[in-house]
Amino acid sequence: MTEDNHSMTTEFIMMGFTDNPNLKTFLFVVISVIYLVTMVGNLGLVALIYMERRLHTPMYIFLGNLALMDSCCSSAITPKMLQNFFSQGRRISFYECITQFYFLCFAESTDSFLLAAMAYDRYVAICRPLQYHTLMSKKLCIQMTTGAYIAGILHPMIEVGLLFRLLFCGSHQINHYFCDILPLYRLSCVDPYINELMVLMLAGSLLICTITIVVISYLYILFTIFAMKSKEGRGKAVSTCASHFLSVSIFYGSLLFVYARPSSFKEGDKDTPVAIFYTLIVPLLNPFIYTLRNKEVINAIKRFLSKSQFCNFL
Repeated sequence: MTEDNHSMTTEFIMMGFTDNPNLKTFLFVVISVIYLVTMVGNLGLVALIYMERRLHTPMYIFLGNLALMDSCCSSAITPKMLQNFFSQGRRISFYECITQFYFLCFAESTDSFLLAAMAYDRYVAICRPLQYHTLMSKKLCIQMTTGAYIAGILHPMIEVGLLFRLLFCGSHQINHYFCDILPLYRLSCVDPYINELMVLMLAGSLLICTITIVVISYLYILFTIFAMKSKEGRGKAVSTCASHFLSVSIFYGSLLFVYARPSSFKEGDKDTPVAIFYTLIVPLLNPFIYTLRNKEVINAIKRFLSKSQFCNFL
């Protein structure tokens, strides 16, 4: 019991990216810039959607919440990662570790459901445009968003709860730049079979459910686009879905590679490069992917900037 209680206060050592001092400085600057741009881009998008009444539609409500979750994902790991670049011990306590994992898992789980909701929204807008306001009512939008948050809260609670059954009595070095659940399983001297089974069941069900919704929605969208006679209508439909499909492909592709590979629970050497995509790159790119080709968002930014200039002039 003494060793078991001691295991709950274990400190882990984050191996991070490199031990090269020169490379550390370079990576610190690069990741700091990425974090700054990510937070400004995502929180700026959230603020723009909140302030601009013309963007108070289901598509942009989902997008605003997606941007908020991307900010949460980046904030869950980047500050500690930056601290560890110049920390001698690079230590993180067990409770800090599971807290970091909880908020990362919360953000990623909520993102999955929000992306599925956005795919359904695009399906209704393109395949059933005359019924859009009936099928995608404000009430349904709120219910889908709330459901995404509830699922995002509950899923990591189960995963974190199961971590307390593990005992860490061997190596305390986490071969990663953040506290992910698979590296913790590899450090456990208690068989993590039950934990691995629950990950496959819960995370697998979540991914299968949301990916199925996305795939079916886009199959219907593609059939509808091919059936369109107007080139202008076809181009407009493709442009409205291209950004979302690109974001979905990067997000789900990286998650499936890390967590759905047969060897993912035993081998950790390939986790870090791929994890960079869904923890750093996707949150960075999403604001640009969804705004650069979106005329409504660009026009809203122009209106906001023109109002700001007018206010400054007064």
